[in-house]
Amino acid sequence: MSTVESIRDTTAEEVDAIAAAAAAAAAPWAAMGPTDRARVLRGIADRLDAQAAELIPLAMRETHLSEPRLAGELKRTSFQLRLFAQAVLDGDFLDVRIDTADADWPMGAPRPDLRRMNIALGPVVNFAASNFPFAFSVAGGDTASALAAGCPVIVKASPGHPALSRAVGQLIDEALAECDAPSRTFGLVFGRDAGVQVLTHPAVAAAAFTGSTAGGRALYDLAARRPVPIPFYGELGSINPVFVTGEAARTRPTEIASGLLTAVSASAGQLCTKPGLIAIPEEATVFSELAELIRDRPVPTGDMLNAEIAAGFTRAVEQVREHSNVELLAGGGPGEALLLATTARTVLSDPDALLHEMFGPATLLVSYRNTDELLELARSVGGQLTVSIFGDQVDDTARALTAAAVGAAGRVLWNSWPTGLSVTYAQQHGGPYPATTAPTATSVGTAAISRFLRPVTYQSVPEDLLPLELRTENPLSVPRSVNGARAQ
Repeated sequence: MSTVESIRDTTAEEVDAIAAAAAAAAAPWAAMGPTDRARVLRGIADRLDAQAAELIPLAMRETHLSEPRLAGELKRTSFQLRLFAQAVLDGDFLDVRIDTADADWPMGAPRPDLRRMNIALGPVVNFAASNFPFAFSVAGGDTASALAAGCPVIVKASPGHPALSRAVGQLIDEALAECDAPSRTFGLVFGRDAGVQVLTHPAVAAAAFTGSTAGGRALYDLAARRPVPIPFYGELGSINPVFVTGEAARTRPTEIASGLLTAVSASAGQLCTKPGLIAIPEEATVFSELAELIRDRPVPTGDMLNAEIAAGFTRAVEQVREHSNVELLAGGGPGEALLLATTARTVLSDPDALLHEMFGPATLLVSYRNTDELLELARSVGGQLTVSIFGDQVDDTARALTAAAVGAAGRVLWNSWPTGLSVTYAQQHGGPYPATTAPTATSVGTAAISRFLRPVTYQSVPEDLLPLELRTENPLSVPRSVNGARAQ
């Protein structure tokens, strides 16, 4: 049984004060040099690691998640803070471009001196996720990337782990104070109304969200209806379809069945990258292999995060199960993954009923008759975070599936499951709507910093008025291009 501490909601007056303080901190925090911002990020990481023995038990009490899972997540969180610290020091995120004046510029008119770089947007509100109490919460990737960009951050705490949120928030405040950062560069609010109020506050310049489609879309609409609309980077859910070719199904049925069961069961299926649909040839033995695995070697799923998420999972499963052409294949008992089955024909004829996320330990197995039906299904799944392909050879089917996957998702996987999400430079965690509200952005990896920046060009501006990053002598040694050529 989880034990969630009751923490009072932030009042309207307190939200106004927090937002005003973030606005006051915006310019001085953005002006702090890369060394100081990197020191803050590393200071937060060091404190998380040092307090692991206190933070992990607290997270366990509030979330039902296991100690090994939370220990791994905490390590990932401190790692990504340090990775963003290094990105700040590297300076590539500034995207500095300088074009010197050229009287003979071939376009037919002289080119003025133009100097372009990215600058911080301003205060960012981060709606913390419930299923990753470290990595997508108070000190998670959205907070790390916004602070790295030079933006103050206000976190709307998840109701699923409020005491942990408060504890981590205190560590962030300590790291900021140690580095003499502007007062209230970081803020924390609790409660649904406080979240809505801070999102619509004039001081807030951007927002990030990880959660349900309904909740994310409601907040996205609020952000768009503001007198001054702001960017809203929402991750709203995904079914992460998996397409198994005929050859792969014949040669590796046990491997595929075992991998799928593990991916669906991990963290009780409460992962945004959990595969929620797997397409398999109708003659394949993967179906029977899965049923046997659940009977003979069940993979425990663990508990749901909280009653609200459990209720949402039950509703989503019932919507799929009540379809006349969907049957129970296996599982569904206490602590077991639930495997439902139908045909590609059924999904194609009624996609609205069947192509939606079941956020929990359940997946829909879809049998297809031939390659044409497989490809039609792959082209109809809509926007996704990931699409996985299991194949044994690069042929016309593999090429067509890959093309369909690229059209649908931000991450395309070959012979691997989507639940492992590496925090690195080339990662993309985002995709076309409804997976996210901003398909050009990622919430994982160093490219996430670009969400909270905007470019500014200085034209014919005197050197003494230019930011240090744009001055000719390049005193900060930031990477940049000069007249189209890479220079240091």
